[in-house]
Amino acid sequence: MTKQATGAVGAKPRRSGNDPLGANSEIGRKLKQYYDELVSDEVPDRFAELLSQLEKAEPTQKKA
Repeated sequence: MTKQATGAVGAKPRRSGNDPLGANSEIGRKLKQYYDELVSDEVPDRFAELLSQLEKAEPTQKKA
């Protein structure tokens, strides 16, 4: 068996050119896609209610 000199077996070759992330660009795209999906999800009612309660309690704690 022979080993590949440029990296792991089955690894995609690095792209050269205008891509500043190089080999990591696919990871970056996937992370951005995941983040965009996460941000677009609605906040469950229970969490929104808890956040509202925290916002109301916050000013009284700052005065102390």
